[in-house]
Amino acid sequence: MSKKVAFIGLGHMGGPMAANLARAGYPVTGFDLVAAALDQAREHGITVAASASDAARGADVVITMLPAGRHVLAAYQGPEGLLAAAAPGTLFLECSTIAVDDARTAHDLVRAAGHRGLDAPVSGGTAGAEAGTLTFMAGGDAEDFAAAKPLLEAMGKRIVHCGGPGAGQAAKVCNNMILGISMIAVSEAFVLGEQLGLSHQALFDVASNASGQCWALTTNCPVPGPVSASPANRDYEPGFAGALMAKDLGLAVQALESAGVEGRMGVLAEEVYRRFAGGDGADQDFSGIINEIRANSKAKNPATKETVKETV
Repeated sequence: MSKKVAFIGLGHMGGPMAANLARAGYPVTGFDLVAAALDQAREHGITVAASASDAARGADVVITMLPAGRHVLAAYQGPEGLLAAAAPGTLFLECSTIAVDDARTAHDLVRAAGHRGLDAPVSGGTAGAEAGTLTFMAGGDAEDFAAAKPLLEAMGKRIVHCGGPGAGQAAKVCNNMILGISMIAVSEAFVLGEQLGLSHQALFDVASNASGQCWALTTNCPVPGPVSASPANRDYEPGFAGALMAKDLGLAVQALESAGVEGRMGVLAEEVYRRFAGGDGADQDFSGIINEIRANSKAKNPATKETVKETV
């Protein structure tokens, strides 16, 4: 018999993830504060509960996909919280992207309440959630990881056990710090190329086959044309929104400070994306940072300005 799953948080990521579990044959009961998310969940065969605690009662596995660490800790605790509602020994999978310290606190709460738990944040965006091709980075005991792996495989393509409690969040925050810094570097290079008279395609053809090659360039290219599937060809529709990148880089800065690591580029990237997400960039793909870089740049001569116009 398939394990009964409670899924708390049925938004842009959680909704498709829960739907894939239901499609794989797991009985899924879900809850979300947004009525439209519940309506969509019903269409995918998910039973809707009246509250998060009601969803957790009788579940073998409780999965949370919530905005921030404070929401996770609040959902876990209290007489009406998830930990109190769940039967002893329930497996908790915390799939939100939250601070490493919050993930470790959540793990301690889970164990103190007599349950098992993993932090298992994801990478792959809404497209990966819908297609079931997410990457899961898991932190926790090997035995709990083995128990969770079949469920994670129903929602993702690559499942990595990164270590003990908090290790999944640590891997996620390090990966996204690399991604944010890389996208800024790629965007600055394209704007510089425009100023120097290079076409987008010429720069892409060189860099994608040279030492500048990276995911931000070859998969999520910030200019339209070279990579047909990149958000740049859809007016920067996310994808992975600028607000989410700003959030994740904020978590990276917290981790840098907590660990006592000098991370100049990580701190600078967080500042850049925080400003971007403070305006229209919040709802754009994070590759839209190129437009802010371009807007803050000055062409050095009229001929260069014309070249920019032709290549954008």
